[in-house]
Amino acid sequence: MPGLVSVKTPPGSARLQISVPEAQAQPQRSDPAAISKTPSPLAKKPPSPSASRSRPSPNRFKSKSPQPESPNPILADASLDNPDLGPFLLKLARDTIASGEGPNKALDYAVRAAKSFERCAVDGEPSLDLVMSLHVVAAIYCSLGRFEEAVPVLDRAIRVPEVGRGADHALAAFSGHMQLGDTYSMLGQVDRSIECYEEGLKIQIEALGDTDPRVGETCRYLAEAHVQAMQFERAEELCKKTLEIHRAHSEPASLEEAADRRLMALICEAKGDYEAALEHLVLASMAMIANGQENEVAAIDVSIGNIYMSLCRFDEAVFSYQKALTVLKSSRGDNHPSVASIFVRLADLYHKTGKLRESKSYCENALRIYVKPVPGTTAEEISGGLTEISAIYESMDEPEEALKLLQKAMSLLEDKPGQQSTIAGIEARMGVMYCMLGRYEEARSSFGSAIAKLRASGEKKSPFFGVVLNQMGLACVQLFKIDEAGELFEEARRILEQECGPCHQDTLGVYSNLAATYDAMGRVEDAIEILEYVLKLREEKLGIANPDFEDEKRRLSELLKEAGRKRDKKAKSLENLIDPNSKKTTKKEGTRRWASLGFRL
Repeated sequence: MPGLVSVKTPPGSARLQISVPEAQAQPQRSDPAAISKTPSPLAKKPPSPSASRSRPSPNRFKSKSPQPESPNPILADASLDNPDLGPFLLKLARDTIASGEGPNKALDYAVRAAKSFERCAVDGEPSLDLVMSLHVVAAIYCSLGRFEEAVPVLDRAIRVPEVGRGADHALAAFSGHMQLGDTYSMLGQVDRSIECYEEGLKIQIEALGDTDPRVGETCRYLAEAHVQAMQFERAEELCKKTLEIHRAHSEPASLEEAADRRLMALICEAKGDYEAALEHLVLASMAMIANGQENEVAAIDVSIGNIYMSLCRFDEAVFSYQKALTVLKSSRGDNHPSVASIFVRLADLYHKTGKLRESKSYCENALRIYVKPVPGTTAEEISGGLTEISAIYESMDEPEEALKLLQKAMSLLEDKPGQQSTIAGIEARMGVMYCMLGRYEEARSSFGSAIAKLRASGEKKSPFFGVVLNQMGLACVQLFKIDEAGELFEEARRILEQECGPCHQDTLGVYSNLAATYDAMGRVEDAIEILEYVLKLREEKLGIANPDFEDEKRRLSELLKEAGRKRDKKAKSLENLIDPNSKKTTKKEGTRRWASLGFRL
């Protein structure tokens, strides 16, 4: 997340290995925890006098009875009423981590510091010391992988500051919302994460104005989150704002502007605006060249090659890839994962141009690197590469090999926090492979697991979620679980109608599947209604040149004839309705059928 900022900080404290506060100003005080990789978007302010020490607790001297012996008398509960103890415990927590004694002991100190600040707070006065200690507690929980326990701590922390009381409170509130957003992100709850980021941005703009460079950093961070959630309209809006802020405050062709343009290119590419994406990438490359960033120029060349390939300008794509490959081999070595990623892009390109031998050769070269990765290669890099190679093997009609690669990719991410959505995408692709191999029960299980993860991560309204529901419905059809298939198709229809519109190809595919399922369930009138609606859409908006039009017209005609018969007549077999020309599906035919369903990640 964009930098979390100091409310009040002690001097000369060491930087810690986990995201606990940085030290800066006053003795015996420390700043909120930060889970950050970028500089702070909010300025660090000098601390204001804290009201939390204005008077001692009325119970401070009441307890005179002897206390049982404790290994550390400082931590006795009665002593927490001492207003000097909270800052000392917080510093002790930092020192414990810095000395390598372990985060669990530091967590105990930080929790007790928070209790002390809470006891010593003046009635009715929000204590920023308490907020600060809660941020530290949450950061230690996150460093231990206990993200669920960090959430209620941060939830409490963001309710303490009152933004209207001044900059210190605004900084504390901003810091808490961004840290909470990061924690939700690690839990895979994308929607909640974005809500927290949006609230943090709102507070930051109120405190700094909407043209401050630090607001630009937060806008960029939030834009990246929206890209991950495939919410490209909002991502583009935020990225444009970031560009405007950086152009106003930075030199021409700055590194900040180059980074913004690369993100904007990614958004434009996702929206299918390849020419605009190419323009942003060329400008970003020029800025990187001006700043002497050779490796970044090579990375941009790879992105330019991707755009050229999308535009079917294959010779220019090969030139861009080879140019990047030369630079990265020279600077990072022949076995670096960035080199493997270019091999994957070249394999994809040669497959699309029909050069299958060259394509397979590049796949094998990439796999050699991923099988024996160089030190420092992350599991995410290897998993992503294996997933891309599997897609190429799938296109080569080698589903067994593709499935093995997907299984390996998923195993690399299973114990990684924040990867639920990625794992769900891999499981969905595995489901497609199982269907191509005729292993429908395994396909249903794989799709079901993917759907459960997508629901939990807040992506239950995305187009991808609708497509996965449709695929699971088709697997259920093959297993003759008709009622379950109908429920899945109905949910997929609702999502795709809302997110893609009724004329989108994926939505039309769900309409057709749902009509066939209704007929198999004996709901002929419902099936007729859907097919009439689809034919009307094609005639009025899409045209009748599509070969599906004649098939749907024929199916509707048959259903209308059946509607005139007695209602107790047995419904036609679902197998015949979906594929009336075949009783037995060969592996090759199954591959064509599933590929034609438009499954995309």
